[in-house]
Amino acid sequence: MTHNSQPKTPRLALIGFRSDENSSFRRGAADAPPLIRSALTIASSNAWSENGYEITPSRFFDAGDFGPQPGADLWERIESAVGALLARGLLPIVLGGDHAITHPVLRAFAHKYPRLSLLHFDAHPDLYDDFDGNPRSHASPFARILEEGLAARLVQVGIRTINAHCRAQAARFGVEVIAMREFDPRRVPDFEGPVYVSFDIDGLDPAHAPGVAHREPGGLTTRQAIEVIQRIRAPLVGADVVEFNPSMDSSGMTAMVCAKLVKELAGQMLQNAGEPAP
Repeated sequence: MTHNSQPKTPRLALIGFRSDENSSFRRGAADAPPLIRSALTIASSNAWSENGYEITPSRFFDAGDFGPQPGADLWERIESAVGALLARGLLPIVLGGDHAITHPVLRAFAHKYPRLSLLHFDAHPDLYDDFDGNPRSHASPFARILEEGLAARLVQVGIRTINAHCRAQAARFGVEVIAMREFDPRRVPDFEGPVYVSFDIDGLDPAHAPGVAHREPGGLTTRQAIEVIQRIRAPLVGADVVEFNPSMDSSGMTAMVCAKLVKELAGQMLQNAGEPAP
C-alpha cells in the first residue's frame, strides 16, 4: 500500500546551513544546500521514497538557508532556527555545510529530547577534543555533544579511520563504534527512544559519493546505508546530511545521492510518526 496523501500542513521541515568555516582540509561544503534542494526536484527522478511516500516540496516547511553574518555567532543562530522548527512540532532535516553544524543543531534538540539517541554515518568518528586548536572543528562535534550531555547514546556506522586519540575518546564517552571492517546492517542496534541521524556523506564509499573533501575508500554502499535507515523503528525526530562538497562533484552524482538520502530519511520519519495511508 502506498502512503501518497499529502498533508494539509507539513510535518517535516527543511533547513540549510551554508557554513564550512570549520572545515580542516578543503572548503566548499557551504555551497551544498541549494544543490541538494535542486536534486530533490530534478526531472530525471521522482519524489517517491522506497517505503511509499511522495516527498514533494509540499511535505516540508522550508525554512531556507542560513550562513555566517558579521558580528553574529552562527552557533546561536543555528540553535535558535532549529529550536523554532521543533517548537512548531516539525521534524527537521538539516542540510550542511560541514559537520561542525551538528553540535548547535543538537543543542536545540536537547531542549525537547533530553534522552536522544544518535545514529552517525561517517568514515571518521569526529571525536577529537579539538582539531588544530579549534574546538568547533568539523572533526570535533561529537566530543562537544557528549561533553554537554546532549545525547544519551551515540552509535557510529562506517568508521574506518579511527586513531588512538579518538579510540580513547570513544571509550571515555561510551560510544558504540561499528567499524566498517565489521559492518553488517544487523549489527546496528535497535533504539528505544527518539533517534536523530547525522549523515556525513563521506561515510559512503567514494565510488558512490565522490563529492566530498575527505575521500576514504572502503566505505558503505548507498544501499547498505539505506538499509540501516529503513531498519529504524523508534521515532526518527530529525536528521542532517552534511559534508557534500560540490567542488569535488563534477558529475553531479553526489548531489543525487544526498537527495536520495533526504527522501529516504523523510519517508522513514513519516512512517515512524504514523503518517496515515490514504
